[in-house]
Amino acid sequence: MSHWDTEKVLVIGHRGGIGKYPENSLLAFVEAIKAGADGVELDVWLTKDGRVIVMHDESIDRTSNLRGKQKEMTLDELKKADVGQGERIPTLEEVFEVIPRNALVNVELKDRDAAREVAKIVAENNPERVMVSSFDIDALREYRKYDDETTMGLLIDREEVVPLIPKLKDELNLWSVNVPMEAIPLIGLEKTLQALHWIRSLGLKVVLWTENDVLFYKDDNLAKLKGLFEVVIANDVVRMIDYLRKLGLR
Repeated sequence: MSHWDTEKVLVIGHRGGIGKYPENSLLAFVEAIKAGADGVELDVWLTKDGRVIVMHDESIDRTSNLRGKQKEMTLDELKKADVGQGERIPTLEEVFEVIPRNALVNVELKDRDAAREVAKIVAENNPERVMVSSFDIDALREYRKYDDETTMGLLIDREEVVPLIPKLKDELNLWSVNVPMEAIPLIGLEKTLQALHWIRSLGLKVVLWTENDVLFYKDDNLAKLKGLFEVVIANDVVRMIDYLRKLGLR
């Protein structure tokens, strides 16, 4: 039984919770759970020496005081970087070590080369609480070679992928489609509502995410999607939990 199947809408801290703490840091993950989040979302890459580290971009330039591409660096080299507030770039194993055993973890594959190692680490860390997601369909295919059980979400960032969803649902044993709130300004509220109804008619769950939390609250967008989503990935988990309580979803 997946820990992702619950009655209440789940709140997941985006990269731990962007804003207060350095993104994708152990501090951000611990604080998101303390603040009431059900779990955290993070991004993974494989280092030059085959370790799985947590980082969003393909380089450490934006989020640390050093420069370079993590795939061209060893873990030792990467550990010298400061990602803010004295925090270091974490390995995936370290994240599992510092957060509670029942906290949910959404691992986004940014690097399909990391799939095999991620599957190994997931297998050892209570896989019922993990969701693996990616925009890269081939990364999800690669992951499924090593693990056909763990909850999986297909991240959507372009409309061309939408017609493939029914086929991918069966091929990848998908649990959810992870839809950006950016769909509303892009294709309009009505089309977004239709898309969510269609996704659910296929027996899939909906995970909502955004680059910018404003889109959840603007024009009460999230309230208008009530009943059509199971999980929200938010930068500010405290605000989101309060808002969902007001909607009667927590």
